[in-house]
Amino acid sequence: MPWRVQTPMTARHDFIEDWLRGLYSMTELCARYGISRRVGYKVRRRFERCGLAGLEDQPRTPHHSPTQMPAEMAAALLAARRAHPTWGPRKLLPYLQRRQPDGRWPAASTVGELLRRHGLVATRRRRPQPGHPGRPTSLIDAPNTVWTADFKGHFRLGCGAYCYPLTVVDAYSRYFLGCQALAGPTHDLTRPVFERLFREYGLPERLRSDNGAPFATCALGRLSQLSLWWLKLGILPELIEPAHPEQNGRHERLHKTLKAEATKPARATFGAQQRRFTTFRQEYNEERPHEALAQWPPATAYVSSARPYPARVAPFEYPAHFERRRVSRNGGIRWQKQWVNVSHVLAEEDVGLEEVADGTWSVYIGPLLLGRFDEREGRIHGAHNRNRL
Repeated sequence: MPWRVQTPMTARHDFIEDWLRGLYSMTELCARYGISRRVGYKVRRRFERCGLAGLEDQPRTPHHSPTQMPAEMAAALLAARRAHPTWGPRKLLPYLQRRQPDGRWPAASTVGELLRRHGLVATRRRRPQPGHPGRPTSLIDAPNTVWTADFKGHFRLGCGAYCYPLTVVDAYSRYFLGCQALAGPTHDLTRPVFERLFREYGLPERLRSDNGAPFATCALGRLSQLSLWWLKLGILPELIEPAHPEQNGRHERLHKTLKAEATKPARATFGAQQRRFTTFRQEYNEERPHEALAQWPPATAYVSSARPYPARVAPFEYPAHFERRRVSRNGGIRWQKQWVNVSHVLAEEDVGLEEVADGTWSVYIGPLLLGRFDEREGRIHGAHNRNRL
C-alpha cells in the first residue's frame, strides 16, 4: 500500500474530521496539527460557512484595493498610448494631466506596467554579448613572447587634425618597437604599421591589446579583421579585460612618458609629429635608463624574433576528426540543412568543429576556440576562454 501524501488540503480534512468526532478540545487539536488556535478557528469557520469547499486554497487577491487605478483612467491611458504608440509613461502622464488636472494620476512605473499587461510595450531584444577570455595569464619570460599594442589617447595637432598614435612594445624588454602617428584607429591605417614591424623584427608569439577597434570587435571570439590576420600569421591575439587597463600596465606607463616628452606641445603637422615620435623612440630604446631593467636601456635586453614574416600565409589546418565548414560571405555555415550564424569577420574562412558531447561541438578558427555549437538550438555560444588546439 503506497504512503499517503499529506498536503495542506488533506491536513485540513483530517483536522475537521477529528473536530467533528469531538475527541479533542480546540487547543489539543491545534497542538496535534502544529497550528495556532487562530488558524484552527479560521478553518472551522470556513467549513461551517461553505462545507468541504471552504477548505480549498483561497485566492489571496484583496477584495478591494483603495489605490487601484480607476477603470476610466486606465482606459484613457491606453487610448492615448494607441494614439501615440511611441510615447512612454513620462510623456503620456503630462499629456493627460493637462486635460484632466483634477485626476489623481499614478506613477510612471504603474503606467508602464499597465501598458505591458495590455501588450503595448515591445520587448527589447537583448544583444548577445560575446565571451571574453578573461585576464591574460601568459608568461612574459623572453623577448617576443608577448608584444603589446595600443592607441595612446588622441590629441589635436597644430593644423587642427587629430592624431592617434599607435604604439607597439615588446613586453619583456620594454623595447619600443613602433610609434606611428595615424589619422584614426582603423584597420586600413593600422595593418601597414604591423606589416613593417613584422618584417623588421619578426613575429611574436602573442599580441596583447585592449578591446577597442581595430584590435577587437563584438563578433564571435571578439575577432576583428586585424586579429584574424595575426592568427593566420601564427600570432595568438590576447585581450585584456574590458575596463582593466592595469592588465597592460607596462604599456600604459609608457604612454605617460610619451605624452609628457613627445606630445607637449603638439607639432603642427603629422610629419613633424612623426619625427618627434621617432626621436623619442630612439632615445627611449638606446639611451634612457629603465628602472625595470636595472637602469639599462631596453635595447640591451631585446633581440629580434627567430620567426620571420612569411611571404605566403598558409590556410588553417585541423585534425582529421574535425568537421570542416567554409563560412559563407553572409557569415554563416550550413549544418544538417540549417543555416548557423558564425561571424562576418570569418567570411570565406574554414572553421573546424570537434564534437565534445552529444549534439555539442567546439568551434575553432585555426588554434582559437570560438565557442560551443548546440545542434538543438542551432546557434553558437561564445567561449569565455581561449583554449588552443
